Amino acid sequence: MNHVPTPQPTTSDVPPGDGGGRRRAGPERTGGRRIGRKILLGLTVLVLAAGGTGYWLYSGLDGNIKGVDLDKAIGDDRPAKLPTSGQNILVLGSDSRAGANAALKTGDVSGARSDTALVMHIPEGRQKAVAVSIPRDTLVTRPECTEDDGTKVPSAKRVMFNSVYSQVGSACVVKTVEQISGIRMDHYMEIDFAGFKDLVDAIGGVTVTVDKDIRDNSSGLDLTAGTHRLDGTQSLQFVRTRHGVGDGSDLGRIGLQQQFMTALLSEIKQQDLLGSPAKTYGIADSLTQALTTDSELASLTALAEFGRSMNGVDPATMETIMLPVAYDKADPNRVVAAEPQASALWKALRTDSEVPESAKKSPATGGSS
Repeated sequence: MNHVPTPQPTTSDVPPGDGGGRRRAGPERTGGRRIGRKILLGLTVLVLAAGGTGYWLYSGLDGNIKGVDLDKAIGDDRPAKLPTSGQNILVLGSDSRAGANAALKTGDVSGARSDTALVMHIPEGRQKAVAVSIPRDTLVTRPECTEDDGTKVPSAKRVMFNSVYSQVGSACVVKTVEQISGIRMDHYMEIDFAGFKDLVDAIGGVTVTVDKDIRDNSSGLDLTAGTHRLDGTQSLQFVRTRHGVGDGSDLGRIGLQQQFMTALLSEIKQQDLLGSPAKTYGIADSLTQALTTDSELASLTALAEFGRSMNGVDPATMETIMLPVAYDKADPNRVVAAEPQASALWKALRTDSEVPESAKKSPATGGSS
């Protein structure tokens, strides 16, 4: 096994990963304890920056990341950027049910789907964050989009949100979110479920607490009420579970996904990665192999700089909100954005304002709070 060199204190000029926003001066990154709490990819760059063996390890990680040129794919039909240093990031969890994901398949589902969709809003100052989940069963108007081969796909009304990914691709999902929210996505991140499983296993699991027993024959999840340390396979079951919570709809599952996301981010931030360079590399390798980003973030240096700029955000204080939705009158198995709550929510994010309590209440809850 190749030895991963222990990082030495260094400074390096890396291109900003915040879409051109101004770079914030941070505290001195000295001392093992302080450095050990830095965001994962920032640490990875430090671990691999010593050259020699570290260089080819770094290059391998860098080559893992896949990039999407959103400006080229979407064109000029986009909302204006925020006039502040705040950031908006669309995070997708994709489940192609092909390749490595085929072994993780649950149920009779085929084709690619964006099973999880989050709009992460980090206001100016980057000390807090709001995560808005978009239910995958939400009916939306898909805008005209362009496929990778240049084919134009016409706009369509009343399509399920998670079908946009499989029908046209990730850039069209970004464009759809921008159209329904009026918010420009500064960045895009996608992680596939196969890589998600490996990431959880690489960090040694994630701890969650559930108030009630959850048994879902479809996902395979079987948890008693209480605190559990989940491995990668159990974590996938947890975020996929829908029949074991609420009324069995996608709305009940969103609460579990938000809970797990917060737990995962907290786990990564708490790990003593500096004390185990080999573990750090294993985590970074799992993450980068599963990761697709916009072209501005499609390198370790850009991701590390972006991660460092977000270091002030504490996952434990991140607010999680579901896009307010109501059951569709023509098809009760689908939901639509509830007004005026949805518009008030998007407006708060556009203006870096506090989200009104009224905008956090969804008429459709899926039988869960």
